[in-house]
Amino acid sequence: MAGHKIYSMAVSAVYPHYVTKAERKGRTQDEVDTIIRWLTGYSQQQLQAALDAEKDFETFFAEAPALNESRRQITGVICGMRVEEIEEPLMQEIRYMDKLIDELARGKAMEKILRD
Repeated sequence: MAGHKIYSMAVSAVYPHYVTKAERKGRTQDEVDTIIRWLTGYSQQQLQAALDAEKDFETFFAEAPALNESRRQITGVICGMRVEEIEEPLMQEIRYMDKLIDELARGKAMEKILRD
């Protein structure tokens, strides 16, 4: 897939930033993992294996076991873009994850983040 540099970036390179952002606001790595598992369908073992294998975002989302259908309910602005209006499917998946981590760091309840 041509285009954005983030597509070929390892998820494991960004993951510590997700955790740090959450922990600075009193949230936990377990909550970050829960969000990523909810979004992608990875088990904890599969998530850890993907991080250990340094899979890039393109591969990470292409191999996701079951992207959650409720992710379509995620709306709002992240990085200056409305997530629901992003046309490139992979970029939209990445921004969904960014938006969920942002909601976690802003103190939103897990039930609302996970659209339960």
